[in-house]
Amino acid sequence: MLGLKNYLAGGLNLLEDTIAAISTPLGEGGIGIVRLSGPAAFDIAKKIFRSKKKEWSAAEGHRLVYGHILDPAGQIVDEVLLGYMKAPHTYTREDIIEINCHGGIVPSKKILELVLSAGARLARPGEFSLRAFLNGRIDLAQAESIIDIIRARTETGLKLAVAQLNGSLSRKILELQDRLLGLLAQVEANIDFPEDDLEAATGQELLRTVGELLEQVEDLIRGAQAGKIYREGIRTIIIGRPNVGKSSLLNALLRENRAIVSDIPGTTRDIIEEMINIGGIPLKIIDTAGLHETENIIEKIGMEKTREMINRADLVLVVLDAGRELVAADLDIIGSVRDKKAVFLVNKDDLAEKKISVEELDVLAAGRPVLWVSAKEETGLDELEEKIFEMVMGGHLSGTDDALVTNTRHKQALEAAQRHLTDAVAELKKKVPVDVAAIDIRAAWEALGEITGNTVTEDLLDRIFADFCIGK
Repeated sequence: MLGLKNYLAGGLNLLEDTIAAISTPLGEGGIGIVRLSGPAAFDIAKKIFRSKKKEWSAAEGHRLVYGHILDPAGQIVDEVLLGYMKAPHTYTREDIIEINCHGGIVPSKKILELVLSAGARLARPGEFSLRAFLNGRIDLAQAESIIDIIRARTETGLKLAVAQLNGSLSRKILELQDRLLGLLAQVEANIDFPEDDLEAATGQELLRTVGELLEQVEDLIRGAQAGKIYREGIRTIIIGRPNVGKSSLLNALLRENRAIVSDIPGTTRDIIEEMINIGGIPLKIIDTAGLHETENIIEKIGMEKTREMINRADLVLVVLDAGRELVAADLDIIGSVRDKKAVFLVNKDDLAEKKISVEELDVLAAGRPVLWVSAKEETGLDELEEKIFEMVMGGHLSGTDDALVTNTRHKQALEAAQRHLTDAVAELKKKVPVDVAAIDIRAAWEALGEITGNTVTEDLLDRIFADFCIGK
């Protein structure tokens, strides 16, 4: 770590302050937590907390104490449990106080005000996690995984985030960096003993090892697409003419009546968004207004939104009616997804008489999947979910790899390392002096270090931790 213990923000040394924040969501709830971290945490708590147990802060840490928070006039503000944890065995490796009060906006805010007036400073977004990083308890990749844990939308996403918090990705990156450092040591030895035989041998060894490391970096990059999917999900839109069963399909996939279903065309006029889990992939599924010719102003607005959503969607579910022949409106809808990843769903498969042309639809689908489903009878949905998973993952790794790269910043750092290693391989094949290739090898080491924080800059820290919530 590059002297980051002296990382400054706003002209203050972060690690000299005692910070405080409300760490639970504001609103009614069973409990609210006000957290303090820093050298004066215990002294600040003594000023506002009273317990029957005297000298509680002098006792061994990691205890809960029952008592009350008092204001300067000695009036009881709330009945609380105070947790106190002594450094270095804490989240930040600093002394930590956690005041567990009754849930609600007023108790939490009042206690925070008392803590701040007693000498603490309001924490910046992510500052508790930043301190954990600066004090060496976690690296930067682990710190970023905390955000992923909080925002996880499926169990698979949570599993990947927890694995990264436990260091799965960091260990791989550090292993790559260690091997790159070993190569740089070989180059230094070659410089100290400049013999032709040693130069040639070193060059061959570098070429072989750099090639291996390049393959490992490329494996991580390939897995990043799957990681991004598990982290961010897939934006999926349901489109079709009015009354083809779009809302019924949404309800069937959700296993609940989320959208209003009616025989009256144009019932859905606004965008309805819901999240479902398909094979661990968070699917943001969007039901839209039916596309058709109309003079109704409200319906026109709804259809304009639908067309905007088609352009932004990762996957489109085109719903058609098995009981009706394809008409111009259907052809227009199919044409609107000509360049999109799409699944064509022939709904109402339960009808005795089907009028849609299977041969014509197969041609219009242009090799994309055509599935027969019944939203009413909930048939064909398992096959649909399997097909969505297959199309979305399409040869990418599954969520079984604990070290799957899920963060765009990490992918960019890996791509930078890939470029430098590719250049180093090209240089070594040309038999350039090994110290020239070492420039790219070192640059690759530095790029990988941005993932764990070994070579991080202060500006980068600002950008990363600004995305955290206050109190974490």
